[in-house]
Amino acid sequence: MFSDILDSLWHSINRVAHMDTAAEGILNRDEMESRRLLAAQDLQRGLSQSQVARKFGVSRTTASRWHRALSGKGLEALRKRRAPGRPSRLTGDQLSVVAEIYRLGPRAAGFDSDKWTTARFAEAIFIRFAVRYDPDHVGRIMHRLGLRERSRARRRLADVIFAEQREATAGAA
Repeated sequence: MFSDILDSLWHSINRVAHMDTAAEGILNRDEMESRRLLAAQDLQRGLSQSQVARKFGVSRTTASRWHRALSGKGLEALRKRRAPGRPSRLTGDQLSVVAEIYRLGPRAAGFDSDKWTTARFAEAIFIRFAVRYDPDHVGRIMHRLGLRERSRARRRLADVIFAEQREATAGAA
C-alpha cells in the first residue's frame, strides 16, 4: 500500500527534488506532503530523526513532529489537509500572468517609472484582473512568487541616533 502511494506521487516527488516552484526553497502543499511521505518511508526504514531532518533540510523538531504523527495516527496524519484561510482571489494561471507583468516592468504596465512599488503593482493587478489587493498583501504575493526578497529589518531609531552622535563626536575630535 505504501509503495502505491509513493508511485502515485512520483510527479510531486520529482518536483521536490528539482524545486520546480516560483521561488527556490518554497514548496507548495503537494510538495510538502510528498516530502513528509518520503520522510515517513525513511523513518519506517529505521533512519533516525536527525538523519531525516538533515536529508530533507528541516529542523529536528519538524522531523520529530513527523515521527510522532506517524507513530500515533499513521500515514494519514502526514497527508495534506485543507488549507485554513480564505482562498486566493487569483488562480494559478493568473498568478503566472502577475509574475510576467512584474518581469515586464512598470512602464509596460502603463506607469511612468522603472521601479515597482507595492501600490503600483496592486494597481497593475487591479487593471488586469479587476481584483483589488492592499499594497501590503501585494508585497507578500511578490515574495511568494519569488519576485523580490523580503526587505532587511530596519534599523531601530535609537541605533541611528546613537550612530549619528558617535560620528558627530568623532568629527569634532
